[in-house]
Amino acid sequence: MTGTAAPPGARIDAPLLRIAFILVLGTFMATVDATIVSVGIDTLADDFGASLTEIQWVSTAYLLAVVAAVPASGWLADRYGGRRTWLAAVGVFLLGSVLCALAWSAASLIAFRVLQGLGGGLLPATGQALLARVAGKERTGRVISVVAVVPLLSPVLGPLAGGSLLGVAPWPWLFLVNLPIGLAAILLARRHVPEVPPSPRRAPFDLRGAALLSPGLAVLVFGLTEVSHGRALPAALGITAGLAMLAAFTAHGLRTRGTPLIDPRLFARPPFGAAALALLVLGASVFGTMFLLPLYFQTGRGLSAWEAGLLLAPQGLGAAAGSVLVNRAIDKAVPRTLVVTGIALILAGTVPFTQLGHEPPGAVIATALAVRGVGMAMVGAPVMNIVYSRIEPAQLPRAAGALNMLNTVGGSVGTAALAVVLQQRLEARGPDVSGAFGDTFWWVLGFCLFAAAGATRLPRTPRSPE
Repeated sequence: MTGTAAPPGARIDAPLLRIAFILVLGTFMATVDATIVSVGIDTLADDFGASLTEIQWVSTAYLLAVVAAVPASGWLADRYGGRRTWLAAVGVFLLGSVLCALAWSAASLIAFRVLQGLGGGLLPATGQALLARVAGKERTGRVISVVAVVPLLSPVLGPLAGGSLLGVAPWPWLFLVNLPIGLAAILLARRHVPEVPPSPRRAPFDLRGAALLSPGLAVLVFGLTEVSHGRALPAALGITAGLAMLAAFTAHGLRTRGTPLIDPRLFARPPFGAAALALLVLGASVFGTMFLLPLYFQTGRGLSAWEAGLLLAPQGLGAAAGSVLVNRAIDKAVPRTLVVTGIALILAGTVPFTQLGHEPPGAVIATALAVRGVGMAMVGAPVMNIVYSRIEPAQLPRAAGALNMLNTVGGSVGTAALAVVLQQRLEARGPDVSGAFGDTFWWVLGFCLFAAAGATRLPRTPRSPE
């Protein structure tokens, strides 16, 4: 059985929804795992006798591995087929999860998190490309609007799930919880997800590009992370080396006669460039906020991880409501209108957080988070639909890899940048912790304005039927 484009006007039927549900299980595991461990850092440090600086690499190693793996997702799907690549990624992720649960030291846990991150980095991009290929251009928008809510819910669900598990079970269950989800996903995918054949071109692997792009991204993110930790020399070396490797990859991608890992020319083609900019900056805003708010709730207001997670729940509810709205409007409304409206809602929902120094009441924070959630749902799915519905099916895996790479890098860079700003404001504000967090959210507003500028270059009209 092979995936074929749906005829114009095709509805979202039960088989397609079933496929979407199965593929989104992989994205759910990978994105929740990026945050579920955050509440267990103290527990891991105690059990392994490691310092917080050392054990923080349990999270950082996973993030770097995800960033390094994403660019290869397009080539792997072209070479081996979308479903086979996705199933292999789930298998690698589960193997890494089991090994993490069996770790005997901080060093072994960090190494196994790298393996887990390599599998997790492939899952979102491969799943999106496979789903878009099976759905066909006429159904991509609506089905993507359903599954795109998962990455928005994950930063909320991760800390809640981690806090709940640690309340009743030892830390290995932070990783073992992936097993039933992953095994169910594999069994269901083998039965219900159609086989999409590999690309007939079978382009050779871009070894030079892979040696520059993936390590370059990882080294850059590492350097930015070191900035947030106040380590000047590793930060300078990491940022300089990362930028140099990315510049070298761009030159290589423009000059090579083969197929580059990620084609730099994609970003010059409308609407891909504007969509990529919107996702890059949106990732910085969304993941940066999910870094700042739990920290504020716990350090500024003295709440537990569980209580902080509950306070973040309105954003998840808003995202779910927004996805329903987008699902109904995505094939009718002007794409740019949806995205710009979503960014405007994110801006409106961010403004109250710039006033954290005045201790806004919980109702204001909950409302602001709900508004932000609706806005985020109105940006991610329409942007992906704009790209996926205007690109040839054969290019879907590489386009999906590029978009997910930018969203991941945006989240990583945004979080690291906001950590630096927060540290500076904490030093300047002294005991006024809430005021320091409020100052930092002005930078989040700046990210959103930059994303709005990119969104104005998106198409004015819906895609014409073919």
